[in-house]
Amino acid sequence: MASRTPKARKRTSRVVTATGRSAAETNRAEAEHGAREGLRERTEEGHLKAGRTPPSQMEEGRQSGAVKKIDDRPIDQSIRDYLPPALTEDEKLLRTAGLAPATDFTRTDPWRVMRIMSEFIEGFDTLSSVRKAVTIFGSARVGPDDPQYQAAQETARLLAEAGFAIITGAGPGIMEAANKGARLGHGRSIGCNIELPFEQGANPYVDTLINFRYFFVRKTMFVKYSVGFIIFPGGFGTLDELFEALTLIQTGKIYQFPVIMFGRHYWAGLIRWLQSRVLLEKKISPGDMDLMLLTDDPAEAADVVKSAYEAQQRAAAERDAKVNRRHEAV
Repeated sequence: MASRTPKARKRTSRVVTATGRSAAETNRAEAEHGAREGLRERTEEGHLKAGRTPPSQMEEGRQSGAVKKIDDRPIDQSIRDYLPPALTEDEKLLRTAGLAPATDFTRTDPWRVMRIMSEFIEGFDTLSSVRKAVTIFGSARVGPDDPQYQAAQETARLLAEAGFAIITGAGPGIMEAANKGARLGHGRSIGCNIELPFEQGANPYVDTLINFRYFFVRKTMFVKYSVGFIIFPGGFGTLDELFEALTLIQTGKIYQFPVIMFGRHYWAGLIRWLQSRVLLEKKISPGDMDLMLLTDDPAEAADVVKSAYEAQQRAAAERDAKVNRRHEAV
C-alpha cells in the first residue's frame, strides 16, 4: 500500500495586536485611523470641557506653521503647497523615498533641511531669554473640574511664584492647567504647539506661542529650556516625553534633571511592570528606577524642582571651575 504524503500545513501568522486581533493589513489600517481619530476626539474634549469650541471644528480649519509667535505674523507656505494640506511636515519628512512624489530639488529632503534649520533658529531665538523653566506634560482631555487639572494648575502656580517659566504643549487639559497656573503665579507661560492632521489650537493662557512643524525640533526645545519635567497622567505623547527624558539622563546627556511623575495611582502599574519585568530581566539597572520621582502633592513637586535647579547651578559652577583650572595649568 502506497504511503500517504502528509498534507502541508497552512502556515498561519501568530502575530497579533495587543488586544489579540490579527495583524492583518486591514486591521492595522483601521487601528491607525482609530488612533488618529481618538487623538482628535481627546483634544476636542479638552477644549469643550473648558467651554471653548475646538479649533478643529471651526470653519477656517488648521492654522499651523513652522514657527508662529503670538503676533500672528505671516508664515511662508512655499515648501508646503505641493502636497495636500492634510499632510503634516513630519509626515512628509518621514515618508519612504519610494512613496514620495517625484519633484525637483527644492521639494526634496536636502532642501527641507533648511526649513528644519530655520525652525531651530526661530525656536532658539524666541526662547533665548528663558533662564529657568519647567515643562509640564499630561492629557489633553481633562477639564477644569478634574483633580489632576487642579493639581497641575497649583503646581505651575507655585513654580511661577518661585521664578520659573512654565512650558507646555500649548493644548487643552493638563497643558492648559499648567499655563493657567503660570499666569496666576505671574510667571511666563510658554506653549510649544505641534502641527497635527487637525487643528489642535492653543489654550488662552499662553503668552508666548511657538507652532512647530517637526516633533524632534519641539522636543529639543522642551529639554533645552527646562530644568525638569513634571509628568501628569497622559497617553502616548506623555509617555514619549517621559522615556525620552529618562534616556537622556541614563546616557549622560543631561544632569540633575528631575523627572517627576505626578499621580502615584496612575503610574503604579507602569512602575510595577518596570520592576518585575524590565529590571528583573536586567534590561535596565537598579539605579534607573530611581530616576523617576513619584508624588501626589503640588508643593512637593515644586520643592523638588527648586532643589534640582540649585544642584544644577552648583554642578555647572564646579564644571566651569575645573575647566578654568585646566586652562590655567596649560
